[in-house]
Amino acid sequence: MVKIANIKSVLLGLLLLVPIATGFPCSMYKITVNGKTMVGCNEDAWRTTPHIWFETADKSRQYGAAFTGSRWDGGNGYAPQSGMNEMGLVYSRLAASAPEIEPIDPKLKPIANPTQYLKDILHSCKNVDEVRAFISRYDHSFFIEDVMIYIEKSGRYLIVEPYALTIGKDANYVLSNFCPSVTAESDARKLDRYRHGVDFLKRKSDFSLGFATALSDTMHVCRERIGDGTLLTSIWNAEEGNVNLYFYHQYKNTVRFNLKAELAKGDHLVALEPLFPANPEFEKLRDYKTPLNSAWMRLFLLFSGMLFFFSACFFLVVYLRKRAKLRYKYALIALFPVGLVLCFYMYVLLRNPGIFYFPAPYQDPHNQLVTIISYLPYALPLLLLLMIGLCIKIIRERAWSVIASGLFVLHNLVLLTLSVLLGYWGFFQIG
Repeated sequence: MVKIANIKSVLLGLLLLVPIATGFPCSMYKITVNGKTMVGCNEDAWRTTPHIWFETADKSRQYGAAFTGSRWDGGNGYAPQSGMNEMGLVYSRLAASAPEIEPIDPKLKPIANPTQYLKDILHSCKNVDEVRAFISRYDHSFFIEDVMIYIEKSGRYLIVEPYALTIGKDANYVLSNFCPSVTAESDARKLDRYRHGVDFLKRKSDFSLGFATALSDTMHVCRERIGDGTLLTSIWNAEEGNVNLYFYHQYKNTVRFNLKAELAKGDHLVALEPLFPANPEFEKLRDYKTPLNSAWMRLFLLFSGMLFFFSACFFLVVYLRKRAKLRYKYALIALFPVGLVLCFYMYVLLRNPGIFYFPAPYQDPHNQLVTIISYLPYALPLLLLLMIGLCIKIIRERAWSVIASGLFVLHNLVLLTLSVLLGYWGFFQIG
């Protein structure tokens, strides 16, 4: 018999696994011409809340700074995706998974509050040497799925990987979703946005805003399905202390902020969407609901996953205990693998936001099992038809107990609701 304690442990595990993966592809470049440095950052995200905010110097902050970001982190405010401080030190963060390859020095400080930690670096450091000294005190392998870069006014830069800190001084530099110390150039060039940026800079380079805007445009992302991609582009002029912002991969309109002038106003936060003309592609993204931006969808998928797992275990136990007496007993044993597969599919939907934005069936280059399970919606209509037909027979003939019949009815109602959602998400389409 399946122990209740074991079932509770698995359900608790499901609860802990609910947070959706938040790593998003991004890209950046830096250009240094005649001692002047400009940095461009493309934040590629499915979030719909891009902001810029300014934090002044005070007793705990040596330098004032500006940050951009779109991910709300509760009491910490928005998590910084890019930024610049009063000394012209620029920062950018990109998603890039790294293997866990080294033991952690127990003397290193843990990073308890990553959002505050990232902001503290710009508030405390004026150049990349100070950034390296600051970060070296911490276990920065905490950011195992990120690569970060800091660029000072002179053009020198520090690449921060989970297990490496590397200072460079190339006049032009492009970075995307990979760790440079462990990635061959041939592999890096498989990323379109990186390859486009590198090739663009091979042709020419200058320090004008027009050139930087064209380069950002060349590296931006706009996917075919719903037009999603680059949410915000920021171009930081470290020499003049300005930042030009471009909203949702439209490069005809820009809004400029001067860091010194904004810091004179005190700490403040600015929502960026209202500053730009209406953008139909963005409105389509904003109205499109997924577990990433809809609490009720997240809760429904979590509830469904727990129900499918519980029902799989329940029907297995009923079969083992009463198979000699029950009709349709082979349906009971069949519901065990069906429930486990559906439970795993709920997990996949909760943990892979890209599945809602890329063409169906979703192809995961890193996980073949996710790719295979993404074909499940095509079999779901037939499965649902068979299960509803069986459910009607069981109820009419009173073949199962009230509890078993009721659970089977609930199972099918949830599966029917799930089918409607899968249709809304376009999972029954091909390509």
